[in-house]
Amino acid sequence: MATLSAWLNVINGIVWGPALLVLILGTGLFLQIRLRGMPIRNVGAGFRMVWQGRKPEAGAQGDVSPYAALMTCLAATIGTGNIAGVATAIALGGPGAVFWMWMTALVGMATKYGEVVLAVHYRERDSKGHWVGGPMYAIRNGLGRNWKWLGTAFAVFGGLAGFGIGNMVQANSIAVAMQSTFGVSTATTGIVLVVITSAVILGGIQRIATVSNWLVPFMAVAYIVAALIVLAVHVTEIPQAFVTIISHAFTATAATGGFAGAAMIAGIRYGVARGIFSNEAGLGTAGIAQAAGVSSDPVRSGVIGMMGTFIDTLIVCSMTGLAVVVSGVWTTGKSGVELTQLAFDAGIPGYGGPIVAASLALFAGTTILGWAYYGERCWQFLVGTWVITPYRVLWCIAVYFGATTQLDFAWTLADTLNALMAIPNLIALLALSPVIVQLTRNRLGSVLDKSALQASSEAA
Repeated sequence: MATLSAWLNVINGIVWGPALLVLILGTGLFLQIRLRGMPIRNVGAGFRMVWQGRKPEAGAQGDVSPYAALMTCLAATIGTGNIAGVATAIALGGPGAVFWMWMTALVGMATKYGEVVLAVHYRERDSKGHWVGGPMYAIRNGLGRNWKWLGTAFAVFGGLAGFGIGNMVQANSIAVAMQSTFGVSTATTGIVLVVITSAVILGGIQRIATVSNWLVPFMAVAYIVAALIVLAVHVTEIPQAFVTIISHAFTATAATGGFAGAAMIAGIRYGVARGIFSNEAGLGTAGIAQAAGVSSDPVRSGVIGMMGTFIDTLIVCSMTGLAVVVSGVWTTGKSGVELTQLAFDAGIPGYGGPIVAASLALFAGTTILGWAYYGERCWQFLVGTWVITPYRVLWCIAVYFGATTQLDFAWTLADTLNALMAIPNLIALLALSPVIVQLTRNRLGSVLDKSALQASSEAA
């Protein structure tokens, strides 16, 4: 096992090396340029469409509302990466890693927009009448049958990665947090998680979306409020925190306190990698959920879908990053959840640690639900709809094992599979970029006008 782990670490270092990071950032930047900065220019309209998406359009087709589809995406993306991932990036790459997370999100909005546009444009109905889509369908239906192997590769990597990054490592994070903070045994946590997960995912996308609809906004707002309290306590340090983040993004971070120091490239690497781990822009997962959303236009779905990256990274991740920097605990040498707990304890003594632990449990729990759907659609693409029920049962069993076993190997394997998922998706985005651009040019104006008109009528 030690040899296998060593080899896997080598492979992980290669797949998450400079080439992939350049490919992910380059694809996002390429799409932003081709779209003339449309995703960044239309953030306000995006938030308006998200709110309007609570009520599906009359006559449009899909299984859940556009808002519910976005909440399902956020259920999967707002997870351990927002709490532990951000802190780890700062611990390894210095405060400058936060700046590169922001840059990843800005270009990632275009990436996610493209993913959702293609997923909805090329979606289809399965044998049970449900709408299905995502990179595997976009590749097969957009690039043609000769490229089906690339879609199959995405589905294989996604189907396997789900059991790691979307299931067992999330369950393990919850169990560890519950045991260290509240003294709850991992077995008890595992059983509770299995019961909750079973009750939700056995109801399919409709039940997952229903739970995500109310749970995701609640947990995100509660965490943001707690982080704002921490920032309020250190309000005088906020301007300097931004100076520190930006200056360290372009220079090496010197060793100080318990912090060992980091080269500028480390800040870029960990900032980009943890940013992608958190918002999943480039992995193609958002399109899988958005393809189930009620939609009359793939461009409208794309604008709603891109807001997931903005909310996840530029809002939620920023709260964690700023709390860690303004509190000064980033120099302690701590990392991960422990570092975030120190930051929150500095602002909310005695309550910060439990708040972070509870937030981690909620974030990771919803990730299990969102990724359950992603993995299900990957396996359905590979072998058909008959796999759905056995898959859901196996998913629930994996949750218990994740909560009760040591998962260092699983973390590395899941991280590697995540990178391998991105490659087929990014190839498809680049190859089908003319379709994304053409659809945007033809339909964006009418989509924005329709949204503005609806907002005016609601205001009246």
